[in-house]
Amino acid sequence: MSTLRMNTTTRYVLLVFIVIIGLHSILSFTHEEYGRATSLKRITGQIPWSSTSSIPEQYYHPNPAVNATRRANATILMLARNSDTDNAVRSVRELEDKFNKNFQYPWVFLNEEPFSEEFKRRVSNVISGPVEFGLIPHDHWFQPDWIDEAKATAGREKMVQDRIIYGGSVSYRNMCRFNSGFFYRHSLLQKYKWYWRVEPDVHFHCDIEFDPFLYMEDNDKVYSFTITMYEYYATIPTLWDTVKKFTDMYPQFVSSDNSMGYLSDNGGETYNLCHFWSNFEIASMDFWRSEAYTKFFNFLDEAGGFYYERWGDAPVHSIGAGLFARKDQIHFWDNIGYEHNPYTHCPRGSGNWEKGKCACDPKRSFDFDGYSCMRQWERISPFQG
Repeated sequence: MSTLRMNTTTRYVLLVFIVIIGLHSILSFTHEEYGRATSLKRITGQIPWSSTSSIPEQYYHPNPAVNATRRANATILMLARNSDTDNAVRSVRELEDKFNKNFQYPWVFLNEEPFSEEFKRRVSNVISGPVEFGLIPHDHWFQPDWIDEAKATAGREKMVQDRIIYGGSVSYRNMCRFNSGFFYRHSLLQKYKWYWRVEPDVHFHCDIEFDPFLYMEDNDKVYSFTITMYEYYATIPTLWDTVKKFTDMYPQFVSSDNSMGYLSDNGGETYNLCHFWSNFEIASMDFWRSEAYTKFFNFLDEAGGFYYERWGDAPVHSIGAGLFARKDQIHFWDNIGYEHNPYTHCPRGSGNWEKGKCACDPKRSFDFDGYSCMRQWERISPFQG
């Protein structure tokens, strides 16, 4: 009799469980916000990491080994317009206060038009080290003549109809193409190996008292990021097919220990849209100057997707680094608190938030968001503080 009651109770529990799961599935499918709030990625993301900072003390300021005798061959880079003056000054001032006042790396500013004297005067006033201002060559910025303008116009009009952000902008496409394959060719950057990309109107929420350039150089890194997310598929519908054509032609360029597990959920058959948000990146320009990436960019450029669609430099850089570099050559900076509206990365690793005297709220870090690809990255790479 007790066995019968137990079996009946088990059946009721099982029935209730099935009903709950069914309701959860229906709500997740029909209500996006509910699905994001209750997603496994969201829930597991709330579990704090226990790893300590992976940046050894030797890279921190003040340290005679770093600050007296060693400097990486590096620059801090900003692409800006004269209309960005106020926002550019704020970004520069924040990074100077949080980082560069201790290390005094040079800055380079690039613009497709000559910088105004006002821009140069105000920016230079808040920089502790050398600064240079450069004009982008015409052929590196503007839409090339061989692009079929009728096809490009039709693509832009379709994106405007579909309300895709920057869907109708040629200048945005110029910027994405320039950042994908030309900035590291500029004459002012030829003398440098490393760069830290900074944009107008970004924020740094923590003290950065270590030298990320030297850390990357000493540890054989080539690319690094703070935020990773999904791309809009409608902006890159043919990008992955073009990538696969390239890798079929040049399999020798694909690293045997690549990051395909981050880029694809099915071994490379399709692209899962994950990319590193490239408005922040610290990376090696020698990697972009390599034969593999040079041929890769040229192949993409000839396909015309920067203008026929709206291929962004973020997926292009991410796919290039993800395929041609070893996965251990790509670094995630938990230590660096960074914000580009509307998303923020706030350190969560053990001790990183405290050590950086961070002002951001770790619980509001984009890493927790359902649209973050941090889970995909951690699937293939151990936590790196």
